[in-house]
Amino acid sequence: MSSTSNFRQAIREARGEALVGPNVISKALPYVGAGLVLTAIGTYGGLHVLETNPGLFMPTFWVALIASLVLFFISSSVAAKANNSVALPLLATFSLLEGYVLTGLVYVALQTPNVGVWGIGIAALGCGVTFIVARQIGSNLSEKDGMALSRTVQLGIIALFVVLLIQLGFALFGVHTPSFLEVAISGIGVLLFVGAAVVDFFVLPRTYRDEQYLSAALSMYLTYINLFIFILRLLIALNSRD
Repeated sequence: MSSTSNFRQAIREARGEALVGPNVISKALPYVGAGLVLTAIGTYGGLHVLETNPGLFMPTFWVALIASLVLFFISSSVAAKANNSVALPLLATFSLLEGYVLTGLVYVALQTPNVGVWGIGIAALGCGVTFIVARQIGSNLSEKDGMALSRTVQLGIIALFVVLLIQLGFALFGVHTPSFLEVAISGIGVLLFVGAAVVDFFVLPRTYRDEQYLSAALSMYLTYINLFIFILRLLIALNSRD
């Protein structure tokens, strides 16, 4: 999963001010869609490597993970300066690498009974439905409600990632999360990133100028990628309980 610092920075900068980028979301959306397509291509490539040369997958996974983290911070900084000609290829590469990093989760989903391709489709559909509903709600939030929701979601996401780091630490020592806790963590993650999708439509036009559309696109991309991840985790957990 990618860092949510871009999202948190957007919240910090949205202080109930007038819109500074009224068209930034409409300009960002094509790039969000293109990024998600590139991520799907990256995942498809990862699955091909995993099936044809499984011994090669883990070394390349770690390379992709580290490279994607580095690219995230570089591309985020470049995009914030509205240097879009440089940021665009960086973000495209980042999206492909994110897809490769997601390969393991998608592979587990494909191997889990009652999830498979249908479960992946449900996760993608859930993201699409969330976008439609979030756009309507987030675009019409009052300043008071929008800022309150923004702070709540921000704190929730920070707490969630602390829990995930603890969960990872236990896993490294061979202690696996009980199924009911995995369901709870995944369910909370879904709710938080649905909230983040609503917040995006309130925060981003108050944070980024129209020419900073790639920064807005990156923030929205991270929201929907994480929402997809947690929906898929929830489906896997629900169908893997003891």
